[in-house]
Amino acid sequence: MSRIPSTSFGPGNRGQQVGQNYGTINAEFHLLPERLETPPIPFATIPFSRDPDFVDRGDILDQIDKQCSKPAGRVALVGLGGVGKSQLAIEYAHRIAEQQPDKWVFWVYAGTQARVEEGFRTIADAVKLPGRNQPKADIPQLMYSWLSNERNGRWIMILDSADNRDVLYNANSSPSPTSSDAHDRRSFATYLPQSRNGSIIVTTRNRDLAFKLTGRRQNMIDVGPMAQTDALTLLEKKLGSPASLDVAADLVKALDLVPLAISQAAAYIQARAPRTSLEKYLAEFRENERKRARLLGYDGGDLRRDGGASNAILTTWQISFDHIRSKRRTAADLLSLMSFFDRQGIPGWVLKPPRATTDTARVQNIDLAGVGESDASGDATDDGIDDDADVDDALDDGFEDDVAMLRDYCLIAVDVNGDEFEMHGLVQLSTKRWLEASGQLGAFIQQYIERIATSFPIGDYENWATCRELFAHAQMAVNYQPSEDIMETWATLLYNGGWYARSQGIYEIAQQMLAKARKVREKRLGEEDVATLASITMFALVLLNRGRWDEAEKLFVQVMETSKTKLGADHPSTLTSMANLASTFWNQGRWEEAEKLFVQVMETRKTKLGADHPSTLASMANLASTFWNQGRWEEAEKLEVQVMETSKTKLGADHPDTLTSMANLASTYRNQGRWEEAEKLEVQVMETSKTKLGADHPDMLTSMANLASTYRNQGRWEEAEKLEVQVMEMSKTKLGADHPDTLTSMANLASTFWNQGRWEEAEKLEVQVMETSKTKLGADHPSTLMNMNNLAFIWKSQGRYVDALALMDDCAQARRRVLGEQHPYTLSSLTTVSEWSS
Repeated sequence: MSRIPSTSFGPGNRGQQVGQNYGTINAEFHLLPERLETPPIPFATIPFSRDPDFVDRGDILDQIDKQCSKPAGRVALVGLGGVGKSQLAIEYAHRIAEQQPDKWVFWVYAGTQARVEEGFRTIADAVKLPGRNQPKADIPQLMYSWLSNERNGRWIMILDSADNRDVLYNANSSPSPTSSDAHDRRSFATYLPQSRNGSIIVTTRNRDLAFKLTGRRQNMIDVGPMAQTDALTLLEKKLGSPASLDVAADLVKALDLVPLAISQAAAYIQARAPRTSLEKYLAEFRENERKRARLLGYDGGDLRRDGGASNAILTTWQISFDHIRSKRRTAADLLSLMSFFDRQGIPGWVLKPPRATTDTARVQNIDLAGVGESDASGDATDDGIDDDADVDDALDDGFEDDVAMLRDYCLIAVDVNGDEFEMHGLVQLSTKRWLEASGQLGAFIQQYIERIATSFPIGDYENWATCRELFAHAQMAVNYQPSEDIMETWATLLYNGGWYARSQGIYEIAQQMLAKARKVREKRLGEEDVATLASITMFALVLLNRGRWDEAEKLFVQVMETSKTKLGADHPSTLTSMANLASTFWNQGRWEEAEKLFVQVMETRKTKLGADHPSTLASMANLASTFWNQGRWEEAEKLEVQVMETSKTKLGADHPDTLTSMANLASTYRNQGRWEEAEKLEVQVMETSKTKLGADHPDMLTSMANLASTYRNQGRWEEAEKLEVQVMEMSKTKLGADHPDTLTSMANLASTFWNQGRWEEAEKLEVQVMETSKTKLGADHPSTLMNMNNLAFIWKSQGRYVDALALMDDCAQARRRVLGEQHPYTLSSLTTVSEWSS
């Protein structure tokens, strides 16, 4: 069980008192601090190559340069989609990179909050920002600090496609949760510094947002359709000199002088040459008046239409799409499928036609760590060898031909590595509108959901790389309404996505996805179905993470009773549900109830699975944690040593479960005052974890807190404080100011202040922690009582003897009632009361 240590003051207890980590029991890893890296020299992170067909449009680039040359300059390119705002920004960025190599050039796609966060992460990696690899690092805040520091050099940032005000001015909800239960992150706009060494370029369709971001109307540049001479120049670059300037002029005017429409039209003409020409394209465009009339009759209140999109663009797209479909249906189908993904970072491997392997969906038992015990069933595969290789080669060749056609029409783009694709949002919208008009929308929604559901694995750590790559796309599925025949597949996708979101601490999104999965499964499969119970369990685990103990307990009881009736008292799923319920009791400080259930689970698993089965070892570790919280150190140590040694033999010395057992044993040593033994184990765990799991594993906050505790107990106050401040700030951002883990981190920092004689700082933090803990956890919760104990010592140190004695007496009586007469914490408080009274 993960433990974030919290300190009790005074001579009554020489050891380290450990507060609650309201996560799950068996998930503690200790990682090394990241190594310092040599800062790179400035360079550009422009995700697009320079356009050889770029047309310089009057003095727009000069206007951008003028605004960006000012200290803290901001400028917004404002206009309809497809008018070339991003192309202007790309060209300007490349010019700056070429002419001013000492300046950083950063590119952030601002279409969604998830992509803004991703963009900041990319920048953090590019500049090798210290602290970025902490699992719960506040990347926006780190970036803000870095950008604000003039010693880091001059920079320019492009916020591309910032069309949605909510993305930048609402509290961040992706990938991290908001509000009181997870964390209350500020809006992204507050992380854009107004530092003299930097400037910001925004491309947006939203004039109000442009004004809000730049602060002055004078900083906004209207980007409308091209001047006719510029449009003709663009067409000539794409197609060569036209045979008739009049026809060319008519065509660009028919296309509203919009660069995207002109580029698409040119690609269409090139693809069909010599059977198509400017004249024939223009005639076809004018002949299709019914379509144009429908587009021009757009009602701004129709949410299925994009009010910022040019009608000419949509019309041109449909002409191009019809042609692609007539020439290569599979390419049109590929584009249709891609239109349902998040528009950026679409992995090519997901888009490729599926092979002849049949994947069997498996339901997972959910254990305390939230991932559970894997079902032993395997995947069904086709053992035939006939012509599979030839078929696969043909599929690959066909896919590459489809991609080539779509790229030729400028409808998709590929990253520099050729592994991921992106689409213009307008192309996606146009595709969906076409599919809707042709009655194929539902069919491609089904194909999209099935493709993502097949590709998105369960949320085990081993799958995180794949989950991370697909998560933004899985999130898109939440908003689609699938047909009845794929409803269960949709539920599976949401379940797996919610599982992964929970593992990343994105609790709000996890709850949203899991709630929908649960609802579907309850309706389709019934409340007693194993898959339904798994959904309820995972949903309850999210509630547990959010500190909503009562709701979680009710659901765990429901699952446990149903499992007993449906599967039997000794079925693995039943035992898992019992362990989860015990975890809830553990988090509430209900040790006896937790111990009773843990013992029952452990003994049954020994009989059913064997003494060295990983699930049995997990039960033993959970029971040890319960002993540990009751101050039964020897019993805890005995179990933990047994778990650690068996894990080393059964799983390997570097297995995550083995590392967890070592960390738990180190915590027990720490509480026995065996500092050197504890530190030795912690260092070993951190070094192995960094190699095995990576520096960005999500349990890093816990490991940092544990290391800070060891520093504190050795009197290394400055090192402890530095780590604790970092843990506290990241916990506030990631989890929320009143989350139990945040309160524990604040109490730990208060402890370090107290040990340094910084009484006022310690008191301020401890009072805040105690009052919030009373509201959040209850007046008799063990963590609240620990806060009372600590505050009493602070008051005594300040000379407030009467107040300190009264508070300590209240704490002692409450501990008697809650923890029992012989609990070490109770004895410590009673001893302190006696000493202070004499």
